[in-house]
Amino acid sequence: MSKFTPENIETLEQIILARRDVRGNRFINTPILQKDLDKILFAGVNAPSVGFSQPWEFVVIKDLDIRNKIKDSFFEENEKAKTLFEGKKADAYTQLKLEGIVESALNIAVFYKPSEHPVLGQTTMKEAGVYSVVCAIQNMWLMARALNVGLGWVSILDPNKIKTILNAPENRQLIGYLCLGHVDKFYENPELERLQWEKRKNINDVVIKECYQ
Repeated sequence: MSKFTPENIETLEQIILARRDVRGNRFINTPILQKDLDKILFAGVNAPSVGFSQPWEFVVIKDLDIRNKIKDSFFEENEKAKTLFEGKKADAYTQLKLEGIVESALNIAVFYKPSEHPVLGQTTMKEAGVYSVVCAIQNMWLMARALNVGLGWVSILDPNKIKTILNAPENRQLIGYLCLGHVDKFYENPELERLQWEKRKNINDVVIKECYQ
């Protein structure tokens, strides 16, 4: 395999910095081409995985009846979440559009499928299998952005209810529920940064040399 050029590296950096968590108010009514969806899924299945276990499954959902059932779960969990914030954040929370389940072109539910046998590298840190699925989602997110397709990760859902709606096997674990579609624009900065929900951390505050003091 050939080495990458400085131009390749710069392009990757641009894609990383341009990745956004897209909300429902940004999606437009344009279908995703099958070839683009195939590329996004291809990126997912080529993610790194502990012990080369590839413990992921992807449920592609276009049916609006199913998606409306998923959205009902979001509404229920979102009402609970509102009570956890106070003051200005409580007011700001009610103004946020936190999903695009029916506005997007399609949804993808990403599941972790545990192995029935010991997995190399997962014998001590069991959660490494779940981390592998998260790596797959990150790959998909970056590929989607490179294709100018918006992707939003909805985490305000009851995983067990989603499993029931999708008839998922008992041993599967929902890791991510993704909304994908073309958008009217991508923000220059992350939306929650723009709205001052949180401030971006300085790299020097999170990089620790050698060990914790």
